[in-house]
Amino acid sequence: MKAVDAQLLTLLKKSNQFVVPIYQRAYAWTRGEVEQLWADILRAGSNNSLGAHFTGSVVYVEKAQGAITDIEPNLIIDGQQRVTTVTLLLAALTKQLEELPEDQREPVDGFSPRKIRNRYLINDDEEGERRYKLVLSQGDRAALFAVVDRMSLDDHEPSRVVENYELIRRLLAAPGTDLAVICRGLAKLVVVDVRLERGIDNPQLVFEAMNSTGKKLSQADLIRNFVLMDLKPSAQEKLYTQYWRPMEVDFGAGAYETQFDQFVRHFLTVATGSIPRVDDIYEAFKDYASAVARAGESVTDLVVRLREYSRRYCAIALDLEKRPGLRAVFKDLDQIKADVVYPFLLEAYTDYELDTITETELLEIVEMVTSYIFRRAVCRIPTNSLNTTFATFSKSIRKDRYVDSVKAHFLGMKSYRTFPTDAEFVEALRTSDLYNFQRRSYFLRVLENHGRKERVSIEEYSIEHILPQNENLPEPWRAALGDDWQAIQVKYLHTLGNLTLTGYNSEYSDHPFEKKRDMNGGFKDSPLRLNQGLGQLEVWEPEQIEARAAELAERATGIWRRPVIDPQIAATFTSPKSTTGFTIEDHPNLLPPQRRELFERFTSEVLALDPAITRTFLKLYVAFKAETNFVDVVPQVGRLRLSLNIPIEALNDERDLAYDVSGKGHWGNGPTEVTLDEGSDFMYVIGLVRQAYEYQLGTE
Repeated sequence: MKAVDAQLLTLLKKSNQFVVPIYQRAYAWTRGEVEQLWADILRAGSNNSLGAHFTGSVVYVEKAQGAITDIEPNLIIDGQQRVTTVTLLLAALTKQLEELPEDQREPVDGFSPRKIRNRYLINDDEEGERRYKLVLSQGDRAALFAVVDRMSLDDHEPSRVVENYELIRRLLAAPGTDLAVICRGLAKLVVVDVRLERGIDNPQLVFEAMNSTGKKLSQADLIRNFVLMDLKPSAQEKLYTQYWRPMEVDFGAGAYETQFDQFVRHFLTVATGSIPRVDDIYEAFKDYASAVARAGESVTDLVVRLREYSRRYCAIALDLEKRPGLRAVFKDLDQIKADVVYPFLLEAYTDYELDTITETELLEIVEMVTSYIFRRAVCRIPTNSLNTTFATFSKSIRKDRYVDSVKAHFLGMKSYRTFPTDAEFVEALRTSDLYNFQRRSYFLRVLENHGRKERVSIEEYSIEHILPQNENLPEPWRAALGDDWQAIQVKYLHTLGNLTLTGYNSEYSDHPFEKKRDMNGGFKDSPLRLNQGLGQLEVWEPEQIEARAAELAERATGIWRRPVIDPQIAATFTSPKSTTGFTIEDHPNLLPPQRRELFERFTSEVLALDPAITRTFLKLYVAFKAETNFVDVVPQVGRLRLSLNIPIEALNDERDLAYDVSGKGHWGNGPTEVTLDEGSDFMYVIGLVRQAYEYQLGTE
């Protein structure tokens, strides 16, 4: 690697051509970043005592061995944003100078339109793409060529290249702009010229180190560069064109970065069985790529697999499924924001494509997943365990009895992972606040349209409180409800029985029930299924509200169904409880009376955290687990050593009792340890254990 300070214009002049590799992200500088560079150039150009202005680095890989004056282009891996912006400024400057009288077209020596073009923008004696000093990646290439060639930009799609070129043109044409100052400022721009030699330097490591400045790359950018950067240009072109570019198109320009990051997180969960933390997706991907490389797989194998899973992900999550039935159930999943289920569904979709299950069976599985998520949401069951639930779900699947094993696993989950029963679901629907329920629009849409061939768009309707929200209820309502009208309003206002849909919300206002029922467009005339029966009621009181809630809730149980399976069949999927053969008697350090009392007290507190927690005696320690071990007790002569499965940096330990053992050999599964003995602050230590338990359930 060779790194020297260089004037940016000199670097452009001496280089035959800079090429932004096909896999690099599009030009992305915003107005603010362009204006900042403009201000820097003005400051440098107007200050005679300032010899140079440092503007970052330009890192490039020589396409072939040789000096920079060779005919081969250089592949930019860092610095393309500033190089592109300066190129746009130079192109705009030539156009501005050409509009001046002949004797004013070279305000500073070396900055005439012809000299700028031939030194910094084009190779005048070349043709085709080799004519241009800078060649951008596919999405921006044509726009930059049009700018350099002074062609009309009207036919080009909106892009940052066009936007920023026009911005710079306006800045140059603004009254008071001194073009000589701009020229002097451009001449003072200095960069670190970093030249890498292919086969000797590691472009990816240098690229990551340089990514701390400039416009921060997304994890999607880093992953793409990691995969493609070290390949020969021809291999880059092939993999990008055949596999990576189709992925970008599927994800869409506006959502590519965020959606691709999410996809890779789900893909890695499927591939490794471990959920990467949101900020560690790139590092986790590098670890996975290294592991598959050691197993003998090529980069092409990895990219092909990514492409296959991305296609499935886009079908599930981004509305690209072509089959109407599957598309409908996937849209329901999107409506309830159930992205935690994607690792499991990616596997199920893969099995569908492999003909392990049929489309009908996949539909049934997706509907079960939707019902599980939605019922739990209605019942207000915390969601912090769902990531782990679905990351590990496929371990319980029997591929030869797929659907039955899914049903059995859903019904076998207890405590915080339970699938709410019909009774629990109905009770929550009848009594809870559904008006402020996050998924209310989805709920009402499905409730109204289930079984319909001609679907109703509920977006054209408003949610109506039959018993009005107005705290100062009109007198007819007070009279109808009696002396307890305020308590009745508070109890029933936002419940299912009192909510419906209407296109006449403003007309209904706070009118009495009878008027809402009989008016033009009233409940008697409503074509909506949700309003069936309201036109036949004489009054709207607690009895009628509760009856309607019960009827709608019962209807909901038939839509969001709980799986049903013969108990004898379910029993065949239940693994017998493992018996280790060890007991407390195998741990002599737990047997002294005081120590045993401490251990039993500890056990009681830990098991009280959740009924699903189990305790297992092993040879060297005692394991407490929910999804997996979250605390292990290692009995020692003078203490109980607790191994907490939580990184020490994630632990809130104000007293600094815990210590990091992640780099040391130790018994137990956690990277953090804390001591417990008879003199310890027992409840403080239990608080640390509780954090390890909650960390396991809530790992993002």
